[in-house]
Amino acid sequence: MKYRTLTAKSIGTLAKTIISGMPDSYFTKESDADRYMLTGDSKFTSRNGEKFTCGFASSVLTPDDVTKEKYYIAGYGSNNPAQGVLDDMYARAFYIDDNTGTGGVVMCVIDAVGLSRHDINLIRKLVIESRKIPCLKSINISATHSHSAIDTQGLWGEKLFSCGRNEKFMESLRKKTADAIIRSYENRKDGKLYYSVKQTEDLQFDCRTPDTFDSNLTKIRFESSDGEKNIVIVNFASHAELLGGCTKTVSADFPAYMIKEIEANNENCDVVFINGAIGGMISAKEIKKVYRETIDCEAYTKEFGKMLGEIVNSMTDEKELPGCINIKSVPLRIKASNFVLILARLLKVLNNDIARSSKRSEAFIYSETGYIELGNGEIGIFMIPGELFPELYNGEFLTEYMSATGKRAEYTILKDMTDAKHTFVIGLCNDELGYIIPDNDFFLNDKLPYIDSGKDVFGRNHYEETNSTGPETARTILDAMHNLIRGVK
Repeated sequence: MKYRTLTAKSIGTLAKTIISGMPDSYFTKESDADRYMLTGDSKFTSRNGEKFTCGFASSVLTPDDVTKEKYYIAGYGSNNPAQGVLDDMYARAFYIDDNTGTGGVVMCVIDAVGLSRHDINLIRKLVIESRKIPCLKSINISATHSHSAIDTQGLWGEKLFSCGRNEKFMESLRKKTADAIIRSYENRKDGKLYYSVKQTEDLQFDCRTPDTFDSNLTKIRFESSDGEKNIVIVNFASHAELLGGCTKTVSADFPAYMIKEIEANNENCDVVFINGAIGGMISAKEIKKVYRETIDCEAYTKEFGKMLGEIVNSMTDEKELPGCINIKSVPLRIKASNFVLILARLLKVLNNDIARSSKRSEAFIYSETGYIELGNGEIGIFMIPGELFPELYNGEFLTEYMSATGKRAEYTILKDMTDAKHTFVIGLCNDELGYIIPDNDFFLNDKLPYIDSGKDVFGRNHYEETNSTGPETARTILDAMHNLIRGVK
């Protein structure tokens, strides 16, 4: 036991020594980290515009030279260069304005495992400095979390602590995404916004206790006044990992086939898939067969996507939303207890903007969170910078007797922060911080914390902690969200 404790302490000491010894040039000033963040409305209003104005545009992100250049597939093991393309990676952008004079909002989703806020801010910079979208109050970019897309974070390179990002590809991704955002504004039309919600059955699986997830599928649909355009936004919580760890082809995973099914059955329709609270890990029902490679993963990916598309197409009981959109975002400073991620950043594997504490021994990651209300409180949307454990949204925590720490989870959960009639989470929004875990079940391997998975007294594996920024992350985000909502209402 002494050896294990000393090993953990030694690793922690080494991390602090590295952080304190790095030159200032490795760290980002707060003003630079937040320069291109548009914070939205200072106060929420109940004033309605006469109509919504919305637009859609997309860009294909898949490079033409996939089989010639080296592009690593992200999400499972490292050193897995792509050998072909099953379906394309896209950036899909949606512009919305309620015509109350407060400005428009952009929501954009990229088929990728995740993007750092640094990359998202570079996309924002391109959009803002183009000056092609006047009176824009918020730009928000999330990822579908596809585990078969090209590495956009850097963690899946050839070997440990070698960057898997292709910088030429990343530059192209940023330019094409900014272009899609600008064109979504240029393609705007006037019309009406509707929503519907359906509880799905027997489609999801939680790989970690407690067994809880958001089983709602939310559909938001814009219909132009001239009847020539429909835009459908779908929110559903599931890891996009169904092609499995052995895949060699670039793909957006099941969302690509959900979108194809919806578009094939709806004339002049564009679709955006937004992932939800997928920490835990929330995946598709047959994910264990995918992990064990006892299923035809490509067939299952297409089947699962088609099944979701059919559910969306069946949702005809819609409610019109009043012409009102409110949005507010706030910057975050996330304590990075996971020294492995900080080491990866200092070695330039990751490119997150980070800061150093006044004592120079701790690192912080610059991030953000935000909240949207549509239709005068009909819908409340939490924008979360990572993979949120659903219990932080719905309150279904492990008890103190069943948690790894023997403590109760004491949070104001997201659902209790708003009186909106229907709520959901946008995961991996404006950053990818990894898993966001309740502190009462945050358990580390005491010999190799953040390197090897811990096992608690119940024998449960705590893999997710190795891919998290630390036990303080959940409270930092939820406290910021609670203060944000109280400040604008």
